[in-house]
Amino acid sequence: MISKRPALNFKDKLHAYMQLTRFDKPVGIELLLWPTLWGVLLAAMSQAQQQGSSTGVTAGLPSLKVFIIFALGAILMRAAGCAINDFADRKVDGFVTRTKGRPLADGRLSSKEAIAAFLVLVALSASLLFFLPVQVFYWSLGAVVLAFIYPFMKRFTQLPQLFLAAAFGWAIPMAYVAIVGVPDIWCWLLFLAYMCWTVAYDTQYAMADREDDLKIGIKSTAILFGRYDVVIISLLQTLFLLLMGIVLWHYFSVTRLGFIPVFGLALVAMMFAKQNSACASRQAAACFQAFLANIWVGRYLFLLIAASCIWTSFNG
Repeated sequence: MISKRPALNFKDKLHAYMQLTRFDKPVGIELLLWPTLWGVLLAAMSQAQQQGSSTGVTAGLPSLKVFIIFALGAILMRAAGCAINDFADRKVDGFVTRTKGRPLADGRLSSKEAIAAFLVLVALSASLLFFLPVQVFYWSLGAVVLAFIYPFMKRFTQLPQLFLAAAFGWAIPMAYVAIVGVPDIWCWLLFLAYMCWTVAYDTQYAMADREDDLKIGIKSTAILFGRYDVVIISLLQTLFLLLMGIVLWHYFSVTRLGFIPVFGLALVAMMFAKQNSACASRQAAACFQAFLANIWVGRYLFLLIAASCIWTSFNG
């Protein structure tokens, strides 16, 4: 329930906005940032392969400008998504143990302030588009729509995690449009892989809130999957590994690296096994820790892809 509080001073207000946009908890930012940068790096590889050369495949790296723009865009849009999410959940967050301290739930910020924060962050993100091809602007409209609607989907569908995955992953085709000009099949395979991973980890997140969500009528894949939750998460993670393996094989099997990047996915498989072992207990704290562990999946894959792209660029 929302409670009335005295007017906040500047420091407390700033802290409330930090909580609204989750800048005080950058987990979600990383889960969006690293895959966005996967897309930027692999889009540059696609561009180089399309251009070709007299000696075979030309490897390439994205420009620093594009790299920074997409990194900033991911950070700003994640913050915007959190603001609109708290607006959508302002009447139910107070009934959930983990979210009752959010600034809209406890009355430190108003609905108007949350909407204003969302619009400002979207505007800041949109300003970055002036430095990219105009086609990216048209694709960005899809990102804004998805970022706005996904927090409301938990009231209408048992698959809100699917909308979250699409909203988070839309930066991948945008990166390909910015660098290649049009998304190719490898872009969509990467996007599909990312969606599988996102639905899997957000189901872990929802498992931590399942009891509260059932009481207040919120829908989620954790509720939909029921006792098969860990099995379905494992299947989604397996599909993610398979699709990522195909993508990495395409980009690097013809280079001197060969199958090394594909074999690098073995460590991710071990990470997933550890997560699922924790989730098997169905304890909220264990499921939440499994969700948090996905930060290391994103970081590791970024390092694997970045190192592979850099090595290929200098060694062919």
